[in-house]
Amino acid sequence: MDQNIYIKNKKAYFEYHILDKYVAGIKLLGTEIKSIRSGKANVNDAFCTFIDNQLYVRNLHISEYSYGSFYNHEAKRDRVLLLNKKELKKLQTRGEEKGLTIVPLALFISERGFAKLEIGLAQGKKTFDKRETLKERDTKIEIDRAMKR
Repeated sequence: MDQNIYIKNKKAYFEYHILDKYVAGIKLLGTEIKSIRSGKANVNDAFCTFIDNQLYVRNLHISEYSYGSFYNHEAKRDRVLLLNKKELKKLQTRGEEKGLTIVPLALFISERGFAKLEIGLAQGKKTFDKRETLKERDTKIEIDRAMKR
C-alpha cells in the first residue's frame, strides 16, 4: 500500500482541548472505502454519539464513488465505530461528564489497508483560549520565517 490518505479535522483542534486519543475502526461499505482511498471524505462536521451501547460517527461525509452504480452509499449516514468493550465503556462514562464530548480528529488508511478514525475525548475551549491558539500559531509562523532568512 503506497497510499498516504490522512484527512485531518483542523476545526476540532481549534474548538476543543483534546484529553485522550483513540484509534477506532469503521464499519464501511465497499464503495465507501473506495471513495476514502481516492481522498473524497470530509471530517469537519462529524461528531460521535452512543446509540444502544455502540459508538456511532454522524455527519461524516464520504462522497459517492464515481464508478459505483446503484450499489452506491449515502454520503452522510451513521457509521459504527469499532473499539474494544473496555474502551467503549471508558468513553461512555467519560463522555457523559459535563463539558466532555467525543470528536473525530482524523481519518486515515492503516498499513493493512483498513480505514481508521482517530477520535478524541475533548473539552470545549473558551473564546480567550481560541484567541491564544491563534496568537501561538502566528508567533510560530513568524519564528519560522525569521529562521529561513
